[in-house]
Amino acid sequence: MDKLIISGGVQLNGEVRISGAKNAALPILAATLLADEPVTIRNLPHLNDITTMLELLRRMGVELVIDEKLSVELDASTIKELCAPYELVKTMRASILVLGPMVAHFGEAEVSLPGGCAIGSRPVNFHIQGLQAMGADVQVEGGYIRAKVNGRLKGARVFFDVVTVTGTENILMAATLAEGQTVIENAAREPEVVDLAECLIAMGADISGHGTDTIVINGVEKLHGCSYSVQPDRIESGTYLTAVAATGGKVKLKNTRADIMEAVLQKLTEAGADIKTGDDWIELDMHGKRPKAVNLTTAPHPAFPTDMQAQFSAMNAIADGVGIIKETIFENRFMHMQEMLRMGADIDIDGNTAVIKGMDTLQGAPVMATDLRASASLVIAALVAQGDTTIDRIYHIDRGYECIEEKLQLLGARIKRVPG
Repeated sequence: MDKLIISGGVQLNGEVRISGAKNAALPILAATLLADEPVTIRNLPHLNDITTMLELLRRMGVELVIDEKLSVELDASTIKELCAPYELVKTMRASILVLGPMVAHFGEAEVSLPGGCAIGSRPVNFHIQGLQAMGADVQVEGGYIRAKVNGRLKGARVFFDVVTVTGTENILMAATLAEGQTVIENAAREPEVVDLAECLIAMGADISGHGTDTIVINGVEKLHGCSYSVQPDRIESGTYLTAVAATGGKVKLKNTRADIMEAVLQKLTEAGADIKTGDDWIELDMHGKRPKAVNLTTAPHPAFPTDMQAQFSAMNAIADGVGIIKETIFENRFMHMQEMLRMGADIDIDGNTAVIKGMDTLQGAPVMATDLRASASLVIAALVAQGDTTIDRIYHIDRGYECIEEKLQLLGARIKRVPG
């Protein structure tokens, strides 16, 4: 198992190109199951989760053609197998996103209950209840969700009592081919949900209200092919901005969008960053200063994203002052802080609240990644620590960050990957 070794204490400066958003790419790849014609998806990030999703679709009989720029043409008309097996689904929770499209287009689906990051409860009952409301017969048995419908799904009112991103995406996709109108209430407003809706519209779907908490879908008889480019990854963007801010440096991100990450940019400004933005770039300059501690509470979009909480924890660990962080989305998302304590961080955890007192410096130590964003926070902590830090179990990082060590090396970081 690979490890990262980071020699800290270097101010990061330079330019980084941001990859496509994994959390938009995965549902968009699943959405290609709805089309009667080939669909081309561009700007896919080169990540394990994307490879797993492509392998899952290929295993089901979808024809894939990948070009040298990692654009993928997918043709679902060749599908043979309406089952997403456990050995593929167990490595990635997003596999459940094939459930809605398969039932809507082919009338049945069998999807293993998912695996993925160990950051708390992410129930699949929202997906099941939504499909049942649309007339599907859904059974959970032997570790599999088995769903069937006679004819087409029927439009319905689907109310989520808790905001769910993948739940919203699954029902949104299923509703595009349903008979009549579907209204999703208390829908997720995340930019990735909006990106999925825009791709579906390019395929001929009739959708309005995406980006608000009420999405209206008028079902159509079929969807056609299109060519669609996945939006930039706002969490990757936020991670590099936070890493550079923690080191007091300066960075220009290319191929990114400031309009989908306002909460993060606001908090970085509070931390003392000078931020400028354009259509497809963001520039951050700390002018060599130490960041100021910030308070934040995670909540569904457009509030501060839970996927950026760990990175800000790391920045707060060496910031000037005391920062209070409240995690309201996942109940098990402070595991990275136990590892940062090993590096000399001053953190007091009480339930879902962490009080972080900024230290002048952290000390390099051997640490272990526990989930995707936690591993990113340990990279940031290592970049600002004195001495060497070895980060173990970095397969978590590779699930969400394309070429992280190469991109950080471009900014001047002393970071290398070594075999475990």
